[in-house]
Amino acid sequence: MRNQFFLLLLLLITFFSCKENKADNEITFKFIQVNDVYEIAPLGGGEFGGMARVAHVSDSIKKETPNTFLLMAGDFLNPSLLGTIKIDGERISGKQMIEVMNAMNFDLVTFGNHEFDIKEEELQKRLNESTFPWMSSNTRHVSDDNTSFFKVQKEDDTTSVADTYTINIKGANGKEMKIGFLGVTLPSNSKDFVYYGDMYSESERAYSELKNKVDLVFGLTHLEIEQDIELLKIIPEIPLIIGGHDHNSMSISVGKSKITKADANAKTIYIHTLVYNIKTKDVVIDSELFFINRKIASKPEVATIVNKWLGILNSKIKEIIKDPNEVIFITNEPLDGNDNANRGVQTNLGGVITEAMAWSYSYEVDAALVNGGSIRIDDMLPNRLSSVDIFRTLPFGGGILKVAIKGMLLKEVLDYGKSKRGTGVYLQRFNITEGAQDEWLIAGEAIDLNKTYKVALSDFLLKGYDIPFLTPENEGITSVYKPLKVEIPFDIRKAVILYLKSLND
Repeated sequence: MRNQFFLLLLLLITFFSCKENKADNEITFKFIQVNDVYEIAPLGGGEFGGMARVAHVSDSIKKETPNTFLLMAGDFLNPSLLGTIKIDGERISGKQMIEVMNAMNFDLVTFGNHEFDIKEEELQKRLNESTFPWMSSNTRHVSDDNTSFFKVQKEDDTTSVADTYTINIKGANGKEMKIGFLGVTLPSNSKDFVYYGDMYSESERAYSELKNKVDLVFGLTHLEIEQDIELLKIIPEIPLIIGGHDHNSMSISVGKSKITKADANAKTIYIHTLVYNIKTKDVVIDSELFFINRKIASKPEVATIVNKWLGILNSKIKEIIKDPNEVIFITNEPLDGNDNANRGVQTNLGGVITEAMAWSYSYEVDAALVNGGSIRIDDMLPNRLSSVDIFRTLPFGGGILKVAIKGMLLKEVLDYGKSKRGTGVYLQRFNITEGAQDEWLIAGEAIDLNKTYKVALSDFLLKGYDIPFLTPENEGITSVYKPLKVEIPFDIRKAVILYLKSLND
């Protein structure tokens, strides 16, 4: 009996000793992941999203777990409606997002492809204004034929955007570890001032430079999911890729690793809890998809900044529409505002916009055209559409022209738009369809090359930026009507809003 007692005591001592030793070797830390955030305020009538809410969640978690890091996996400077408005003649171009993110105390961000939508000098200002670190392993700044790191320029200091990034972590038990990040961006926005290194070879290089300096290497990427998967196949040692670009939440396992992406516009965030054993080198990752909705409180300091910018936005919108938040239309089929769709196929949203253009002229036109690149929301629109949703969809606005155009030139324009499928030059259409053998049909009839048609065009198209030969000087254009400010076609956004409202009658 006595021997049994001592055996039991020995087992208990061993059990608690092992448990204590295991805890003594473990370090817990957290990542809060957001990606593809274009709007600082809640959407859907306040139902979801909102950076002030994300800030509240982040601060709450950091109080419980000091080793918590707020990360942005790209796409936040553009596109947004706020970013397109001007103050004192200067376009905002993401300034509102930098101000909000500074107040949220982000720990690390990487470039998304839309960061390079804005002008070079605008991007430089946003870099300079940021108080959080940037990191990119494959994008570089091209200036005067020289390629170098992007720079963050302060009054008393200039630093380079990091090629990789490391963080020292000290656990509650006093033990320490170091983690590293590499980050790559897909080369979808070709700009003269941006160089894109190969996503995979640059990731391999960055990993090789990091692996002997840190305990764990993570990916902070802005890639298509197939590219993230390929990256993990090349570097399976990365336990977690915190990704962006795809806009829909997902968690994809690849071997022993995984890729996570939250929903765009902070409808959701990912909260990753990581437990690393410094002795065994094992890491356990628990990832929770957390919904950001009206049940979540807002951080007052961030909410104040958001409200300031919303006030500026509303004052600008009210110059065109009296009630920006009025629900103007309810649809059972969400309108597709995604870039990939509108730059490659005819979409239901493209159909609505172009029919609204024709409607604005009381259908006294044969057809209507708008370039897919004018549609900037890059997301599905909500079922309950408000005026603000339309402004976010068409942030640049502009007028609708009534153009008398010869059939020969119209066919050339349509052929050119089709040849540019996959870019913003692709044309969304009303009353124009594709026929057999590269034929174009208007109202079901083949275009008569010798006939003159009346076509509603966005004024941007007639500037020759996207289609070089489509200018008022082209002999194939016989007349151009420019609407007056009091007329509906004067602003394409107003035309779409009033068209949708007319469908309720």
